[in-house]
Amino acid sequence: GAAGPGAGEAHHDDVRMRVVADHVRSALMLISDGVRPGNDGRGYVLRRLIRRAVRSMRLLGVDEAAMPTLLTASKDAMKASYPELETGWSAICEVAYGEEDAFRRTLAAGTTILDIAVASAKKEAGRTGRPLVSGKSAFELHDTYGFPIDLTLEMAAEQGVDVDESAFRSLMNEQKERARADARAKKTGHADIRVFRELEKEMGGGSTFLGYTESSAEATVAGVLVGGVPQSVVTAPAEVEVILDRTPFYAEMGGQLADQGTIRLADGGTVEVDDVQAPVKGLHVHRGTLTEGTIAVGEKAFAQIDSARRLAIARAHTSTHMVHKALHEIVSDNATQAGSENSPSRMRFDFRHGSALAGDQISGIEERVNARLSEDLAVTDEVMDIDAARAAGAMALFGEKYGKEVRVVSIGGDWSKELCAGTHVPSTGHIGRIAVLGESSIGSGVRRIDALVGEGAYGYQAKEHALVSQLSTMVGGRPEDLPERVESLMTRLKDAEKRLAAAEQAALSARTAGIVSDAVRVDEVRLASANLGSVGSADAVRSLVLDARSRLGDSDPAVVAVGAVVGSRPVVVVATSAGARDKGIRAGALVRTAAQVLGGGGGGKDDLAQGGGQNPEALDEALRAVAEQIKA
Repeated sequence: GAAGPGAGEAHHDDVRMRVVADHVRSALMLISDGVRPGNDGRGYVLRRLIRRAVRSMRLLGVDEAAMPTLLTASKDAMKASYPELETGWSAICEVAYGEEDAFRRTLAAGTTILDIAVASAKKEAGRTGRPLVSGKSAFELHDTYGFPIDLTLEMAAEQGVDVDESAFRSLMNEQKERARADARAKKTGHADIRVFRELEKEMGGGSTFLGYTESSAEATVAGVLVGGVPQSVVTAPAEVEVILDRTPFYAEMGGQLADQGTIRLADGGTVEVDDVQAPVKGLHVHRGTLTEGTIAVGEKAFAQIDSARRLAIARAHTSTHMVHKALHEIVSDNATQAGSENSPSRMRFDFRHGSALAGDQISGIEERVNARLSEDLAVTDEVMDIDAARAAGAMALFGEKYGKEVRVVSIGGDWSKELCAGTHVPSTGHIGRIAVLGESSIGSGVRRIDALVGEGAYGYQAKEHALVSQLSTMVGGRPEDLPERVESLMTRLKDAEKRLAAAEQAALSARTAGIVSDAVRVDEVRLASANLGSVGSADAVRSLVLDARSRLGDSDPAVVAVGAVVGSRPVVVVATSAGARDKGIRAGALVRTAAQVLGGGGGGKDDLAQGGGQNPEALDEALRAVAEQIKA
């Protein structure tokens, strides 16, 4: 290949092609090994490999998607030595193509913003002598558009501009520290984490959790905190954090919300518990309000959870496992869990997948889960060695750290097996049904399914039934005829809208001759100007303006400026002839003047531009401003 200082761009292209070959091959093997693009660890390495390959192809002049060609060529070259590439090809290409598509969208959005920042840096360099993109601009690119800093550095360097990387790192650290502080505050409240570690040590291992089998339990108060400070005795009313030696309360973790309930003290005190956290592993901290009496360290207590709420959450948690399994069956084994939330009568499941699910896939997941629910499958749990759990086929959350012994939750025997510390229903018949509300993107390569569970699903189904009945009555047909009736109404509505638009366009066209004949001379330019009042669309105004310009002719200096109100907002469209442009009159500049009067903005090309604003009452003034600018 080209090399040496005299090779110039040929050398750079040679390097880029080597980068592409190496990175595509590495990405292929990583995906084959089960790695998925992400923001940390191996996932981030994979993401950077794919992104750098795509970026290099763009610098080589290839703007269309390149992975379908490159990845296929790499697979064909290596499949003889690695036959698993062929067998897992559909999953591999799905991940790689999805990541490339997402990055191409990021490039499209972020490149324009970066170009503006680079131009600003070069302008500032005229005064400071050193082009430098600010750390704030780099941070906004990363935070708003997903533009990684390494890409910002690389693209800025290509244009001879530096980036204030230290300021960017400082802003990133501030953001991370805020996130860590929020997480710590959620777990520890106002207390120093060392306070909880000391309590856990004094207790010889923290709280004993009884919630898998018990909804209430006798206990002893091992610690009480107010405002993060340990107390020996507290009198109501007070916001307290209570540590018990044994508890049926589940602490929020693994996507499952915490239990709520009541702690009743031997001497008559009552604590209403609204949250439970585990700032130290195994130590359950009950947060709530001491509503009456006192609470003292060493006092006997009786802890009772809200059983109805726990059951509603358990229904959601078991449903989450079932949605995960159905997702693997209907979509792909590579649609792995990225997070979840299990709350009363509602569940949220996040998973890694490169594209939106099809409608039949979403309905298929719902139907599959509801079919299995009706079979009343047994839900069992077992504590076993981590290696034995994996050998049994239990699914684990990718990147999660597990101990030597893990709890495996099984549904229907071997149908669904997951490592899980949460609470579940004893059998799927306790759930009833689920109703999938929808599926959406929450980030690059991560999707989310939202669903209602149990009573929530039944309530949603009842509302849907009532709505269908109401719509059926309105359109005069049976529920099963509703789609056909609505489609017919929509077709008629669209036809009516087309006829109305055509009639309005004809009416406006009829006004064109009058607007042209009323054109006035402004110095050497013929100006045809009019306020049309209220119209149906800006497109109709543009058509009239173009028609008027053609009637005025292109050789003589002529300007057409027309205003109208579309909806409740003013619109101004300006067109200039070639003769006017030869005299330096630009449509975009005239529109900006008019839009400023209207309290808005606009722009366009030299021959045709459009703008708008907030104040329709100022349309006549805006058109006069156009005439004044032509005169000037």
